Amino acid sequence: MTHKQEILFGSGACVAITVLLSLKLVRDHLTHWKKPKEQKAILVIILMAPIYAFTSYVGLLDIRGSETFFMFLESVKECYEGLVMAKFLALLYTYLNISITKNIVPDEIKGREIHHSFPMTLFQPHSVRLNHQNLKLLKYWTWQFVVIRPVCSVLMIVLQLLEIYPDWLSWTFTMILNVSVSLALYALVVFYHVFAKELAPHKPLAKFLCVKGIVFFCFWQGIVLSGLVAVGIITADHFWLDVSHIQQALQNALVIVEMVFFAGFQMYAYTAAPYKIDEVKEKKKE
Repeated sequence: MTHKQEILFGSGACVAITVLLSLKLVRDHLTHWKKPKEQKAILVIILMAPIYAFTSYVGLLDIRGSETFFMFLESVKECYEGLVMAKFLALLYTYLNISITKNIVPDEIKGREIHHSFPMTLFQPHSVRLNHQNLKLLKYWTWQFVVIRPVCSVLMIVLQLLEIYPDWLSWTFTMILNVSVSLALYALVVFYHVFAKELAPHKPLAKFLCVKGIVFFCFWQGIVLSGLVAVGIITADHFWLDVSHIQQALQNALVIVEMVFFAGFQMYAYTAAPYKIDEVKEKKKE
């Protein structure tokens, strides 16, 4: 077995484990389908790990693919990432019985203080009172990434196909996406801190770490690998691969391994146990 075959075999095994763990969790929720609004959002979040693992494995299979091909795979993952963050915020709203569209904000949480930190204090007061408008603002801060990510992806792929994609433009897109994803994550962190007490029964920190962890590792390790290539630490030691393909292979391999751990962590964070308990309680009442 060649070195490449060993990598593909090991990566394939990791993808299989990720998919099996995620499907088991999906099955548990579908078996105990008690709160559709909550569980629909949870299913979208759960599928993030297998989607990341599978698309990264496709990238390893075609290890000498074009830059446009790799960019497309990254775009699939990151566009889904934006959807997951929006669904996570929607899940928190559901837990708190908040509806932005229907202007429903429970009276007991109105007037609560939101404390902003730097650099957001350059654009927002340090402290503001919670109301419908501020909740809507947090929602917009999260949803802007859902819009910006696919728009940037389409532009990047088109420019690659037109062969108009200099390094400075690549770094410009990277900075835009960095600011966008950071703003979305910031909105989720603020929301979590404001409602930590009410959200405590739902394991909000574990749920948030699942989302933030995948976003953090995948995004920043991509930046780190790009930096290592730029300074010459990662070089083309293999005559059949250039440095950009080595970078992509490393990124994909790391993501595949990481998704096994995240799929396992999701079994705890997004367990269907609370819905099983609700089912037992309902049967006792009957």
